[in-house]
Amino acid sequence: MSESAVSGARGMTVASAFAGMTNAAPVVFRAGCPDCRERFELAASALRLAIGASSRTTFYSFTCPACGAAVRKPAGERIVELLTGGGVRTLRLHSTV
Repeated sequence: MSESAVSGARGMTVASAFAGMTNAAPVVFRAGCPDCRERFELAASALRLAIGASSRTTFYSFTCPACGAAVRKPAGERIVELLTGGGVRTLRLHSTV
């Protein structure tokens, strides 16, 4: 990095670095409850993702806002990619073997 780039960065304020940026809309995920059949949107904070050693042990879970049921659904590669990219908290499961 050149000296001018470094000295220029020192003079930059937080306000000028983020000038012109707008707030991004929060990520929401569409989901459905297998118990009550209700369809709804959930914030990333309402979901949990568990990544296991196989597709059988990789799933996401949430509590249905309509009926309160604990819901657990399998998560393939694409779902894992979308949930992690959307900020869903992730738990990596370790094998005990």
